[in-house]
Amino acid sequence: MQGQPLLDTIGSTEYVDIAGIQNIPAKIDTGADSSSIWASHIRVTKEGILRFRLFDEGNPFYTGRAFARKDFKVAIIRSTSGHEQIRYRTYLSVVLGGRKIKVLFNLSNRSNNNFPVLIGRRTITQKFIVDVSQNRTSIRPKNPKTKLIQKRLAEDPYRFHCKYVKRLSGNVDNIKLKKKGAEYETSNSF
Repeated sequence: MQGQPLLDTIGSTEYVDIAGIQNIPAKIDTGADSSSIWASHIRVTKEGILRFRLFDEGNPFYTGRAFARKDFKVAIIRSTSGHEQIRYRTYLSVVLGGRKIKVLFNLSNRSNNNFPVLIGRRTITQKFIVDVSQNRTSIRPKNPKTKLIQKRLAEDPYRFHCKYVKRLSGNVDNIKLKKKGAEYETSNSF
């Protein structure tokens, strides 16, 4: 279309730069409405200032730098499992796909997520096109249970359903693993 700017193409995973920290792996999630970043030490002072740090100790992207914001918001976020939480939100500058943009981030503990940064569709709308066939990071799921349950499903789908879905109510926290050499196995194999 004439008169409309061309949109840059990004992959479903990208490296981003935030607050002077470079090459942070980010998931581009067109199914998520908002963007989220791993933050720690989140608190509001008596003076009404939001204080936080990006990432947390032990994470390679953690710098210990304290951020302070007078201009912040809150949102009620509903997870895919239906749980609701109040999250603080604030703007940070991000370099994504070679462009510097201002992003409204939910601050949350993403230590259990594969990606410390999630970029939602509000951030990318009318700025980028997402090519889901392109993954520009080398991040792989860190949960060893994923590989194991895929193997169990392939072995016997019905037994898998009876053992993991029916009996454990689909709760992966109920799957107990034991180390066997360099691999994992369930404590109760089929």
